[in-house]
Parts: sequence; structure tokens; C-alpha cells
Amino acid sequence: MKVILKEDVEKLGSAGELVDVKPGYGRNYLIPQAKAVLATEGAIRHYNNMQREAELRAELTAEAAKELAQQLEATSVTIPVTVGEDDKIHGTVTNIQIAEALEERDILIDRRKIKVDQDIKTLGEYTATVSLLGDLNPKVKVWVVKED
Repeated sequence: MKVILKEDVEKLGSAGELVDVKPGYGRNYLIPQAKAVLATEGAIRHYNNMQREAELRAELTAEAAKELAQQLEATSVTIPVTVGEDDKIHGTVTNIQIAEALEERDILIDRRKIKVDQDIKTLGEYTATVSLLGDLNPKVKVWVVKED
């Protein structure tokens, strides 16, 4: 019996694969558990189309991520903070403040994807790394300045 796997099944195959299984295993376990569908001509065509569409979406997403990485590399943000004695800031500059500063420049980045290389506790220039797609990790310059 030939089935198309809808999800990864240990010791059998990964999602989207056409595999040959014993009829009882397919009828009594894989199909009722929605782990596979019967491999008819229509189902095979449908899964081939779905795979092509998924590849196109992934390609478009990768291109958009590369453009965003280039934009971030060329961007520097300025974060004004209140300071006390010896130009030490009150608290630290966080990834939330960096995300808000990027948002003011119409660059929307999730704050959880921003990593600050070191604690920002004094005025100066720092670097923040943004985790995008895969190994795309552009760096953004962060200027911490005294608030007027």
C-alpha cells in the first residue's frame, strides 16, 4: 500500500514522502492518526503542488530577509537616556528600547531576536545583533546619548 506522509514518522520517512507500507499499518494506524493519506493520483499531484508553493514561499522569505539584513547593517539608532554622576545611566538599555528605536525608522523587528553583545550601562557606541533567517545575523550600531 502506498501512502504520502503528512508528518515525520520515525523509522519510516519524513513529511511529503511517498512510502510503501503494509496495508494494515496504513489503514489502522497511519491514516486514522492523520499521519498519512492514501497515495492516489490526485493526492500525489496535490502534494507536489504544495511542495512547489512551499519552496517559492521560502525563497521569497529568504530574499526579504537578505534585504532586511542589508538595511539593518546600514542602520544606526540613537537612544537618549537620563544619566547620573560620571555619565552612568539609570538602569540599562534593553533590546526592547532598541526594537522601539528601529520601529521609529519603520523597521519592525521582534525584540526577542535582538541580542546586545554587552550590558549597556554607560554612554557610547555599542553593537546589537539581530537574528534573522538561518545564518543571517546583521549588526546594528546603537548610540547611547545623554537626554536633553
